[in-house]
Amino acid sequence: MKWLAKWVLCACALLGVTYLYPGVSVASFGTALLAAMVIGLLNLLLRPLLVLLTLPVTLLTLGLFLFVINALMFYWAAQLLDGFSVDGFGAALLGSLIYTAFGVVIDAALERLFPQR
Repeated sequence: MKWLAKWVLCACALLGVTYLYPGVSVASFGTALLAAMVIGLLNLLLRPLLVLLTLPVTLLTLGLFLFVINALMFYWAAQLLDGFSVDGFGAALLGSLIYTAFGVVIDAALERLFPQR
């Protein structure tokens, strides 16, 4: 039940990003659901590999390169889907920052609603 709530709330967060920042657009709630799933899958499958491969750069930048990796996941998801668009890498960077901020709030709320036993 928790993952379903997180998925729907992340789709709502993606719609919130489109409302707050004009560089990111989502055509519909269904597209937002699909985009949230694709972003989640990219973060699950590709992000750990990219973090490992870019570890020297991440260390040199004191972790700031992780923002670039998040932006890449956001940008690639937009490239894979119709109805979800990002106006370039700068828009992906800012959009992913807003989306991550929403995600932190969602995770905190879901931890309070669904505490681990």
